[in-house]
Amino acid sequence: MFAHPSGLSAAIRRVFDELDRVDTAPAGECVPPLDLYELDDAILVVIDLPGVPADAVQALFKEGVLVVAGEKPAPTCAAAKDAARFHLAERGFGRFARAVRLTVPIDATRADATLTAGVLRVRIPRLDDRRGAPVRIPVVAK
Repeated sequence: MFAHPSGLSAAIRRVFDELDRVDTAPAGECVPPLDLYELDDAILVVIDLPGVPADAVQALFKEGVLVVAGEKPAPTCAAAKDAARFHLAERGFGRFARAVRLTVPIDATRADATLTAGVLRVRIPRLDDRRGAPVRIPVVAK
């Protein structure tokens, strides 16, 4: 049902270009984990984004692909009065983009996204799949 998108590099580049215009944070990369659920009435995408404010996240849907992009701020050491050096850094930070191709009929105009406690949930309502269903065409005598 779902496939990895191909040929989205231009769209992702445009999202990053727009983010660069908004904020010039240090350039790093992270890949937040993503879960994808197919519900009876919707598709649900869940992405872990701890420490990312809602205004640093963009979600867009185009040509059957949901793209979520943004920037996760670099961690700081609150206990250090002077600059601290990393000895071990496993938590990713910097710009990110995740893309998911959706191959089921959905209504992107009614989609909503919420960021609560570091978890982004994008819910996209499904449409009834009418492909292959018979459609009666009335015949009128003239």
